[in-house]
This record gives sequence, C-alpha cells and structure tokens, in this order.
Amino acid sequence: MSLTVIEILGRSQEGQTQPYICRCDDGEVYFVKGRSANRDGLINEWISARLCTALHLPIAPYAIATVPEELIEADLAGQYSALGPGPVFASLRINATHLTRPNLRATPQQLRCDVLIFDWWIHNGDRNLTKLGGNPNLLWSLDTPRTLKMIDHNLAFDDQFDATAFFQMHVFSEETNQLFSDFLLRDSYRDRLAQALENWTDICDTLPEE
Repeated sequence: MSLTVIEILGRSQEGQTQPYICRCDDGEVYFVKGRSANRDGLINEWISARLCTALHLPIAPYAIATVPEELIEADLAGQYSALGPGPVFASLRINATHLTRPNLRATPQQLRCDVLIFDWWIHNGDRNLTKLGGNPNLLWSLDTPRTLKMIDHNLAFDDQFDATAFFQMHVFSEETNQLFSDFLLRDSYRDRLAQALENWTDICDTLPEE
C-alpha cells in the first residue's frame, strides 16, 4: 500500500528517532519515520516489517508513505526538517498501550519464543527489558484479541550485535533455554526462517530507489 502524507499533526516525544504523527490520504494517523532515522534505519524498518509479515508475527500495520516536497517547504520554522520529503516508513497508530509485566505474563510462550528468535535472527538488540528497566518496543493492543504488537526495527541488522548481551537483556530472555535446548523446536524455527527468507529478493525489490 502506497500512502501520501497530507498533514503533520506533531511529533512523538518517545523513542530515539521521535517519529512524526501524520495523517495520510487514507484518513488514518501514522507514526512516521523519515530523515531522522536515516536511510539505513528506514531500510531496516521495511525489511524487518516484511519479514515479520512473512512469519505471521503480530506487527502494527505499516506502509511506505511519501512526504510531498511542498509540505516540507511550507514549514518556515524548520520543525519538519527531521522528517524530510520523499519516502518514509509509516506505522499505523493503533489502539494500544505500552507493554507491562502483566501483559508479558499474558503472552503465550509460543509468541514469546517467536519474538526472541526473530530478534536474534535479524540482530535486533533493541527490545530490552530487565528488572532495572528498558524499552521492549512492544505495544499491548486494547482491541480484541488483546495481544502484543511489535514496533521499531530501525536498529536491526546491527553489525556490532552482541549475542551475550542480547540474551541477558531481551524482554523474553527467559525463553532462551527452552528455545535452544529443544531440538525439534529448533528445526521447526529453522524451517520457518528459511521459508520467510525466500521472500528476500521480493522484499528488497519493493524498496524505493531513494
């Protein structure tokens, strides 16, 4: 789905990239990442989101949107400079709240393992939550069925990925032993990931030239 941003409503104060809150030409409101996430970050978001979809993981609805040049040029105060014109990554604003520890306990073990293996696979070390705090980049949907929704993958494919730190800090690190000690489960995930990876070329081909 291709969207066009028609109105910039503000900017989120949460998250490293502080996405803009925008209305698109479908009438819906999205959290939009542009120039502040840099091109690598936008590519990471799109590829990770498409792989989530291929694996049937619960990610918030997303799309590539276009910010018209004239919308940025009309901003004389420079408030939209971190958004910039051109292709951006848009994540639908859903009826959800930040994940809490009771939500974690309500999440099925299968899904907890799915999220853990996915983040390990794409080298995403940005879904951390320990007793000392952190930001798991997960939302809890308030619509039925209530479940978690995955967001924010701009830091995926990290060439400095630290596996040891990952398994200490990840929000679902307690599933590590279950995940890697069960050989049948490992084989099942190996097959699922290989099947999702068959979409790699098609996913990359959907990226804008920019």
